Amino acid sequence: MDNIYLLMVVALAILAVADLVVGVSNDAVNFLNSALGSKAISFRTIMIVASIGIAVGAVFSSGMMEVARKGIFNPGEFMFDEIMYIFMAVMITDILLLDFFNTLGLPTSTTVSIVFELLGAAVAMALIKIAADGGDFSDVVNYINTSKATMIILGILLSVIVAFSIGAFVQWVSRLLLSYDFEQKAKWVGALFGGVALTAIVYFILMKGIKGADVAKQSFDIIGGATIKDFIETQVLPIVAVSFVFWSLLSYGLINFFKTNIYKLIIIIGTFSLALAFAGNDLVNFIGVPIAAWQSYEAWVASGIPAHEFSMEVLASKVPTPTLLLFIAGMIMVLTLWFSNKAKAVVKTSIDLSSQGETKERFQPNFLSRGLVRFAIGSSKMTSYILPQSWQNKIEKQFEKPVITLSKEKTHELPAFDMVRASVNLMVAGVLISIATSYKLPLSTTYVTFMVAMGSSLADRAWGSESAVYRVAGVLNIIGGWFFTAISAFTAAAIMVYLINLGGPTAIAILLFFAVLLLGRNYISHKKKSKETKAEDSLEKAESSSVQGVIYESAKNIANVVKRGNRIYTNAIQGLALQDLSALKKNKKQIVKLSAEVDELRDNIFYFIKNLDDSSVGASHFYIHILGYLQDMTQSLEYISKISHKHVNNNHKKLKFNQIKDLKQIDDALEELFNNTQKAFESRSFEQIGSLLNNKKDVYDLVKEKIHAQVTRTRSEGGSPKNTTLYFSLLLETKDLLNATMNLLEEYHGAHDSSVKPATLPTSAGAKKGKTK
Repeated sequence: MDNIYLLMVVALAILAVADLVVGVSNDAVNFLNSALGSKAISFRTIMIVASIGIAVGAVFSSGMMEVARKGIFNPGEFMFDEIMYIFMAVMITDILLLDFFNTLGLPTSTTVSIVFELLGAAVAMALIKIAADGGDFSDVVNYINTSKATMIILGILLSVIVAFSIGAFVQWVSRLLLSYDFEQKAKWVGALFGGVALTAIVYFILMKGIKGADVAKQSFDIIGGATIKDFIETQVLPIVAVSFVFWSLLSYGLINFFKTNIYKLIIIIGTFSLALAFAGNDLVNFIGVPIAAWQSYEAWVASGIPAHEFSMEVLASKVPTPTLLLFIAGMIMVLTLWFSNKAKAVVKTSIDLSSQGETKERFQPNFLSRGLVRFAIGSSKMTSYILPQSWQNKIEKQFEKPVITLSKEKTHELPAFDMVRASVNLMVAGVLISIATSYKLPLSTTYVTFMVAMGSSLADRAWGSESAVYRVAGVLNIIGGWFFTAISAFTAAAIMVYLINLGGPTAIAILLFFAVLLLGRNYISHKKKSKETKAEDSLEKAESSSVQGVIYESAKNIANVVKRGNRIYTNAIQGLALQDLSALKKNKKQIVKLSAEVDELRDNIFYFIKNLDDSSVGASHFYIHILGYLQDMTQSLEYISKISHKHVNNNHKKLKFNQIKDLKQIDDALEELFNNTQKAFESRSFEQIGSLLNNKKDVYDLVKEKIHAQVTRTRSEGGSPKNTTLYFSLLLETKDLLNATMNLLEEYHGAHDSSVKPATLPTSAGAKKGKTK
C-alpha cells in the first residue's frame, strides 16, 4: 500500500510540471503586456528582465505554500489517505480545467481555480466523512478553515474592484500632471514621478523579497537589535520617506546628467517587480499541492501509523519548502516563458482592450455594456455642470492626444499606449500583488493586472464612443469567465474526490489515464486547427492609393472569396442531399468567418479613404463598390447555408430526387464559373473577365429554367410546403449570388479597361510584397 501513495506523489509531481507549463503559458503575458504595449524597450530586454524577476520571486515564495496546506481546510480533521485523495483530485481537476478553458479560448485564473478546487474537494471529503459518521451537515464548518477561506475569496473579489479603481485614479492624476507631452515637461516633474513610482515598486520588492529570505529573520545592531523583517514592518513611513528622497534625487540626476528616459527605467523595474510578484503569488497554484502531498507522505512514512489513522495535523505547522524545489520550479517557469508560443505573442486581449488607437474589437456589445456606457455618458454630463468651465478647459488640455503621422508601412509600429500608462499599470499592479502576497493572501494576478490596465484605459480616455461598448463588454466577459471558473472548479473537484473515494487507487489510475488521453486529444486537435487556420487564406486590407493599385491588391481577396464561396455553396447542396447535419453546421461556421472578414474590410474603409491622396478619389469609389459586391455575395451564401442547416436540423422531409438533381446541375454550372473567376483573379488575367461576362446568360437561364420547372411540379404533383419553400429560397438566393458576382466582374472589367497600363504606374503595395506578377 505504501507504494501506491508513493506513486501518487510521483504522479502529482508530473502533474505539477505540466501545470507549470500550461499555467505560465497563459499567465506570463499578464506581466509582459505593459512593456510590450508601450514598445518602450526591446522584446529581448523585456524577456530577460521578466526571467530574472520570476527566478527571484520563485525562490522567495515559500510562505505562500501554506495556502495549499492549511489556507482552505483544517488539515487536522483529515487522515493521510483522505488528504492524498483531496490533493490528487485537485491536481487532476486543475490541469483538465485549465486545458478545457484554453481549448475553448475562455478567460480563466489559475489562482481562482486552485482556491475553489481545494475548497470543493475539502467540502466533498468532509461531507463523505460526516455521512459515514452519521453527523449533521452543519459539522462541515469544523473541516473548513472558514475564516481564512472567506478572507481569501473576499480578497480575490475585492482585488478586482480595488485594482480597477486605483488603476483609474492613479492614471487620471498622472495624466493630469504629466499630459501626453510628458517628455517635454520640466526635469523635476519627471524626477518626482520617478521618485513616487520607484519608491512604491522598490519598497514592495524589498518587502516581498527580503521578508521571505532567511537573512530577514536575523537581528542586526545597526537597526536596534531588531530583525530586518520587523524593521520593514514597523518603520514603514521613515523607509518610504527616505526612499522617496533617494529615488527622486537619483531620477533627477539620471535625467539631467545622463539624459536617461526615466519612464523606460520605471517600465524595466516595474516589469521585474510584477514578474517577481507573479512568481511569488502564482507558484503556489502550480506546485503548492504536490509539495504539500510530498511533505504529508514524508510525515506519514516516519510515523509508521496506518494511512487511515494518521491525522494530518503536521500540515498545520509551518514547514519550509526546500529552496532547491522552488528554484527548479522557477527555472521551468523561465524556460516556458522563453519557449512558449503563447508567451511570445505580442498582441493579447488586454493590449487590444486598453489600446489608445483603433483596433479589431474582439467582443460583441451586450445590453449590460450598453447600459453602463450610457450611465457613464450621463455621469460625465453631470460633472460638466458642476465643474467651472475654466477647470474643464485645463483638464481637456492635459488630455489632448498628440497627432502622430507615420507612413503606411510603419502604422503597425505605433504603441498601443504611451510610457506613462505603462508605468502606472506596472506600478499599481506590482504594489497590489505584493501587498496581498506579504499578507499571505492569494489573489488573481491575471485579473489584477487586467483590471489595473482597464482602469487606467478608462481614465486615459482610451475607451471612446467608437469602442466603449465593445471594451466594456470585453471586461464583463472576463469577469463572467472568472465566476464561471470558480463554480466549475468547486464542482469538478468535488466530483473527482467522490469518484476517487469510491474507487480508490483504481479510480485514480482511470482518471489519470483519462486526463492524459484528453490532454493529448486537445493538443492534437488544437495543433490541427492551428494548421488549418494558418493554411486558410485571410482577406487583406488595401493599401494602394491608385485605381490600378487597388485592382491588383483586391484581386487576391476576390479569388479568396470566390474559392471559399464555391466550397461553401457546394457543401450546402451536398449537406442537403445527404441530410448531413454536422457538415451543414461546419459549413455555417465557415460562412460566418468569411462574412466577418469582409465586414472587417468594410470597417477599414474610413482609414483607407483618409490615407488617399487628393488625386486618388476614384480608387475609393472602386474599392467601396468591390467591397459592397463581396458583402452581397457573402450575405447570399450565409442565407443559403442557414436555411439548409435549419431544414435538416428541424428534421423536415428530404428534398425530392428531381430537386436535388436540379440543384446539382446549378452547382456544377456555378462551380465552373467560380473556378474560372478564381483562376482569372489569381493569375491577374483580367482580360478573361470579358469572356466570363459573355457566358452569364447561360447560368441565369439555367436558374430561371429550374424555377419554372418547380412551379410546374408544384402545380401537378403537390409535395411538401417546407420543401417547396426551401427549394424556391435556394434558387432565388442563388440568383442574387449570381447578380452580385456578375456586378463585381462588370465593375472590375470596366475599371481595368479604363485604367492605365500597369507598366506605366508606380508599383503598388501588393506588388512590393510580391503579391502581383
